[in-house]
Amino acid sequence: MSGTFVGIDSSTQSCKVTVVEADSGAVLASGAAPHPDGTSIDPAVWIRALHQAWAAAGVHERGDVLGVGVSAQQHGMVALGGDGEPVHEALLWNDVRSAGQAARMVADLGVSEWMKAVNVLPVPAITLTKLAWLREHRPEAATRVHRVLLPHDWLNLHLSGAFATDRSDASGTGYFSAVTGTYRPDLLDRYFGAVPELPEVLRPGDPAGTLLPEWTGRTGRAVPVSAGCGDNAGAALGLDLEPGDVVVSVGTSGTVFCRSAEPVVDPSGVTAGFADATGDHLPLLCTLNAARILTSTAQLLSVDLGRFTELSLAGPSDAGGLTMLPYFDGERTPNLPDATGQLAGLTRTSFTPENLARAAVLALANSLADCLEVLRSIGAPVVRILLIGGGAKSAALRAVLPDTFGMPVEVPQVQEYVALGAARQAAWAATGEQPKWGRRIEAVLEPGGDPGVEAYRVRYQQLRSRLVQDSGSADQ
Repeated sequence: MSGTFVGIDSSTQSCKVTVVEADSGAVLASGAAPHPDGTSIDPAVWIRALHQAWAAAGVHERGDVLGVGVSAQQHGMVALGGDGEPVHEALLWNDVRSAGQAARMVADLGVSEWMKAVNVLPVPAITLTKLAWLREHRPEAATRVHRVLLPHDWLNLHLSGAFATDRSDASGTGYFSAVTGTYRPDLLDRYFGAVPELPEVLRPGDPAGTLLPEWTGRTGRAVPVSAGCGDNAGAALGLDLEPGDVVVSVGTSGTVFCRSAEPVVDPSGVTAGFADATGDHLPLLCTLNAARILTSTAQLLSVDLGRFTELSLAGPSDAGGLTMLPYFDGERTPNLPDATGQLAGLTRTSFTPENLARAAVLALANSLADCLEVLRSIGAPVVRILLIGGGAKSAALRAVLPDTFGMPVEVPQVQEYVALGAARQAAWAATGEQPKWGRRIEAVLEPGGDPGVEAYRVRYQQLRSRLVQDSGSADQ
């Protein structure tokens, strides 16, 4: 097939636009534009960033674009008034101001009922909790809400004019069940006090609409825009995930997820029962703290990431007895939104730059290992681990993950897998078939049986358990 597909990844930190060759999926061009830091944002900023990245990728100059797809950060609340304008800043997945509302929702219905209703337990990331916060703290804005969208829905609306979404993103709202494939307006009414207009949930291969004239440039044809998806579902699609594959993605957040043909229900509510972008399911665990554990510690040490990596590899493998709980921004797994980080084992001997750097790397690895253990405990198949995301480039993290996980870790060739998944979905919507572009493994990291890494794991689990007990939370 002659032509190209465009995949868009609108993440917390930036917007990336990737142009791929239709037959092979090879990247031909790309562009990016930053998003401002923070946990709430004017959604218009995302559209401006998309225009910039679109131009940087040269999409306007192309006449061979066959389809466009969008994948974006999940959960964010985009609430529009009757005039189509936001009534409040979008609250992002990592905004924890709705922790109180989430806790009251769980207390109201109970974990079991929530899992039966939507297979997702309310935590501050979930859209429904953000709407409940809006009702309680910004009642004037809440009464003006006419439509509720997610970030990728908002971009699709501006690209095509379509008011639509997909199962993967809808499954993270708290008012849609991936098990039944239906909205739960009763939950909106119960916790928001109203049922706004909700986007149609499209099937995975369905187009949402066609590009509006401002985006088409030289294309000169009706270019389909696909249904879109959440970022983790986009990554799974970009990786062509198979049963037994577990993705560990290290970015702003850390995520651990796998593809399942059937719904996976975690009775504890720790694992979110999301949908994927193929019609299957995507049981997922998420941490609020991931790559920024490393960057924050590097900043404290006044070193760049290259020097930080050198320090982390230079000291004792167990960090000299120093142990870090990396809950800098609260945490989601375990569900401790008000938690702060901890540093234990401080002595004159242990408190060195090398040990602090090593403790930060091991803390990140252990936080991800916690998620992997939960996935195993609920019967999800764990055959192969694939490490992706910006943090996957860290030599320090690569050095400790296999021993922390207790199994090999495969590192796929570095690509923008979320954008690639969006491009695959664009091809599906345009042609009616999923393309087979394959994946290439760059490295296989084998466990080395490092006793220091194992010792750190024991100390970390003990420190985490004490924090969970002190918080009055269940050990998640």
